[in-house]
Amino acid sequence: MQGLSLMEILSPGYWQEQDLELGTLAPLDEAISSTVWSSPDMLASQDSQPWTSDETVVAGGTVVLKCQVKDHEDSSLQWSNPAQQTLYFGEKRALRDNRIQLVSSTPHELSISISNVALADEGEYTCSIFTMPVRTAKSLVTVLGIPQKPIITGYKSSLREKETATLHCQSSGSKPAAQLTWRKGDQELRGEPTRIQEDPNGKTFTVSSSVTFQVTREDDGANIVCSVNHESLKGADRSTSQRIEVLYTPTVMIRPDPPHPREGQKLLLHCEGRGNPVPQQYLWEKEGSVPPLKMTQESALIFPFLNKSDSGTYGCTATSNMGSYKAYFTLNVNDPSPVPSSSSTYHAIIGGIVAFIVFLLLILLIFLGHYLIRHKGQRCEGCNQRTWEEVGRSAKDRQEEAGCRKALQRLPQLLEVSEKEKMPPAPSVPTL
Repeated sequence: MQGLSLMEILSPGYWQEQDLELGTLAPLDEAISSTVWSSPDMLASQDSQPWTSDETVVAGGTVVLKCQVKDHEDSSLQWSNPAQQTLYFGEKRALRDNRIQLVSSTPHELSISISNVALADEGEYTCSIFTMPVRTAKSLVTVLGIPQKPIITGYKSSLREKETATLHCQSSGSKPAAQLTWRKGDQELRGEPTRIQEDPNGKTFTVSSSVTFQVTREDDGANIVCSVNHESLKGADRSTSQRIEVLYTPTVMIRPDPPHPREGQKLLLHCEGRGNPVPQQYLWEKEGSVPPLKMTQESALIFPFLNKSDSGTYGCTATSNMGSYKAYFTLNVNDPSPVPSSSSTYHAIIGGIVAFIVFLLLILLIFLGHYLIRHKGQRCEGCNQRTWEEVGRSAKDRQEEAGCRKALQRLPQLLEVSEKEKMPPAPSVPTL
């Protein structure tokens, strides 16, 4: 077969010598390719060999098939589907399928796209170049089946505390088979290994899993989540949750209002019951007192006016159709003198703040007054000095004037004395 020309291969005599029936002949391109590949002269033209790559696409998405060749030898590239139907020959469409579009057509490249890919589109696509010999390249297209949203079954009604719950989860349509996981809130639950079953179409799979756990009162209102993990989701969350209800016996706590009761005050003892269902009946008792104080649907025991005799130990029993629970509280009635409360402390703090602000204002006023007095004294310093000098002079003048007046008043007396000293004494007259 080495060295045969294309005309010799195509001649009828050649195929008769090979003793082959027409119905068993391989496709023409394969016969030519196998024959020419065996020729040593053709082995050197590797640049004419096209190449492509395998592709993976999610069902409903778009895949691009690219075929390239280095040396096209004046020939065109062709794409064929797994059924060997020609899709594109160069830039010419061969199959009437609007999902298939031309992306690029050059002597060295032929690229096409297939949109809205279905599972039936999976398979080997062939890129051919009609050189001598015809050369081909294969591209395996894998279509991923997207799993459906999981469905949880097995929960019918409320569960009692410490009962065992079993839930089932199922998801179909995945390809390859998906995996299922369980969690309760943020806590992972260990479920059974995922079971896989092939769907009737022979292409996708249905997966299922179960989980069993004992419920507690903390599980009341919890969400049990089943999630499906699959590469087609690309990290997106696809899960379903089932909220469960757990029935449990009530718990009770007694809370006084006000918290520090005193004689003469009004007091309410609140019996706070928690449970599922919520307690519907409350029974109040006082130790040493018969019969019970009160049985009502209201949870509070009211003391309109406290006195010392109300001191003692009180019990509250909360009852639902799941059972009963009893709590105790010891009441000590204190003297009526007021005790520091949060409100008085608050007022004390406010009063301290106001006093501090007033103190600061007083200091500011003192400094301001001192400054004004000092400034006024400096302005009037010269004036005051002149005033005092004038006062001093006036006083001195008044003293001198008083001295002069006294001297003038004594002057006649001095003159009279002086005259008497100058005159001779008068002769004495004898007494008859």
